[in-house]
Order: sequence, then C-alpha cells, then structure tokens
Amino acid sequence: MNLSYWEIKSWLTNIDYTIVGSGIVGLNCALQLKKRFPKATILVLEKGMLPQGASTKNAGFACFGSLSEIIDDLKTHTKEEVFQLVKKRIDGLQVLRSTLGDTNINYQQLGGYELFSKTDDLFEKCYSKTDDINQLLYPLFNDEVFSFKTNAFGFENCHERLSFNQFEGQIDTGMMMNTLIQKVYDSGIKILNNITVEQFSEATNSVKVKTNAFECSTSKLLIATNGFASGLGISEVKPARAQVLITKPIQDLHIKGTFHLDQGYYYFRNIDNRILFGGGRNLDFKGEETTAFGQTERIQNELEHLLKSTILPNTTFEIDQRWSGIMGVGQQKKPVVKQLSNHVYCGVRLGGMGVAIGSLIGQELADLVHA
Repeated sequence: MNLSYWEIKSWLTNIDYTIVGSGIVGLNCALQLKKRFPKATILVLEKGMLPQGASTKNAGFACFGSLSEIIDDLKTHTKEEVFQLVKKRIDGLQVLRSTLGDTNINYQQLGGYELFSKTDDLFEKCYSKTDDINQLLYPLFNDEVFSFKTNAFGFENCHERLSFNQFEGQIDTGMMMNTLIQKVYDSGIKILNNITVEQFSEATNSVKVKTNAFECSTSKLLIATNGFASGLGISEVKPARAQVLITKPIQDLHIKGTFHLDQGYYYFRNIDNRILFGGGRNLDFKGEETTAFGQTERIQNELEHLLKSTILPNTTFEIDQRWSGIMGVGQQKKPVVKQLSNHVYCGVRLGGMGVAIGSLIGQELADLVHA
C-alpha cells in the first residue's frame, strides 16, 4: 500500500495494543484497555467493511440457553460447569446492557420459548427435568426460570405445550454494534477496516504484524477473531457457519419473543413485523464448518419448509433477505481466553453465544494484559 508519512505517523506508529477483530469481543476489549490505560494507543484491525464474523450477522437473542440445550450440556459438562456457563452468559448480558444502555440496543424482555417435535421424546425428557434445572439455576435468578405454556401462536406439527423462559430477551443487533463502534471512536481508539492480518511474529519487546496492506509493530497483540481464530494458529476453535433468512413484513404478526427448536439448532424471532429465522447447521455439520459466507440449498429449503409447516402455517409470507455469519465452536463450550506467548493473547470460541458473553470476554481478554 502506498502510505504517506502522515498515515504511518498517525495510525501505525507507537502502537501499544493491537486488537484483531472489531466485533463484540474486540471492541469491548479495546474499551477495557482504554479504561485501564487511558494514555495508551490502541488500534483495532478488521478484515471486513463491517465486523466480519457474527457480530453484525447474528439473530439478536439475549439468551443463555434453552431448556433442552442446558439438559444436553449436562451430558458433557458437570453441574458446576453448566452453572458457570449460564452465569457467564447472564453476567455478560448485564455488561452489554450497562455498557450500551437498553434503549441503544432496543432490549426487550419478551421471554423465550422452545418448541418440541411430536416425533421424538424430547418434550417428555425436558418436562421431567424442569424442576432439576430450575433448582440448579435458582441461585442466579432467585426465581424459577423455566415453565410451560400452551401454544398460543398457532404453531403446527409440534407439541401443544411450549417451554417458556421468563428471563430471555432480544436486541437489535445493528443498533448494538452501531452504538458500540461509536463508543469506541469517542474513546479515541482507531479502527482500520478491510485489513486482514496474515501473520505475526514476536520479538523481545514487541510483535510484528503483517497484513494485506502494511506491516506494523505493536507492544501487545490481542486476537478476537472467534470463528476465524484457526487461521491465526489457534487450533481449539473451529468455524461454524450459521445461515439466516428474514421475511418481508407480515400484517398483524402475532408472534412476539425468541423461539428455539431442535435443541437450539433452529431459532426464530419477531423483528419489525417480520420473522427472522436461522439454523440448520445440524443438517450438515461438516459442510458448515467453514469460514466461507453463503447459503446452501439444503439448509435454506429446510428453513423455508419449517416456516411453512410449523411457524407460519396459515400465513402468506415472502422471503426478503438471506445471509450467514461465522461462529467459533469447539469440543467444550467454555471460551478460550488466555495468553498465547509473551505479548500475544486471545479471547475466542464463543460457541454461538456472542451476544450474551462477548462483552464480558472482551473485558476478560483486556484484563489478561499486564501494564
């Protein structure tokens, strides 16, 4: 890149902290570093025009796990581990709300629901374990989280009773990221977009960063690229593409809230009199283990089929847009927040819970750094 003296002097010289990724984690990390080190020079590098992975592409669920998800997690995690996972998500949502303000993210606590298929015994399993899960989570809420309600939404081909979570909410993802980016700019932190970090190498007192456009040195490097982390040598994270569609506005739309199906592999919500619907990764785990954005016919067809047969069975609708986001997942659901070497750190593997835990993970990543 043909950089001028001014550009190098003002943007790429004497950098104290360089953060890779301008999503929820990266920007919260930047804000926390600025809070801890007010005089520090902080640079955020983002490979997309906008935050590229999932921060501007998610469904905007302010959730911490459906009933069936939590029960399923208990198969591979201890009770204490599941309790701590849920606690981190709740704490993270509080950080998000307090950092940006409920009005600025259009936070609405409309409750969360889970639909159950008639063709398996998941409803019975969940119903029988509801008291156990409520007891496990009681210390976090001082109330029972999960109950059951009759299907008042006209859903078809599902059990007549829905699991209900009174504490689940939803946000406007675009408003959230707009507010967060503005807050970062107002703090004097620089963001450079369309910059891909290709590699980095560590020296005694610094890290040399090579991008698609320039090379620079930084005192500390913090990686917050989540689904793209394996490209920078962090093997504990695998990419997971999530495909989404949204309908055109539907007159007198009666569906309000956030909804989960099939152990959280499908999810939908209301927004601006539309239904936003995503999921289906479980139809092709291997195929969706990719950093390539896009849609597949198989998953899009299944999303449309479920819209017609289950969610909006007696309603005429049209699909308006389709997109995808890239999440970071792994063998365990616990995020990877650690120091990788003397001057390099990472906060990745959010497991599809970026809205809930991203703000907190960003702060934890910044707090790893010593002055």
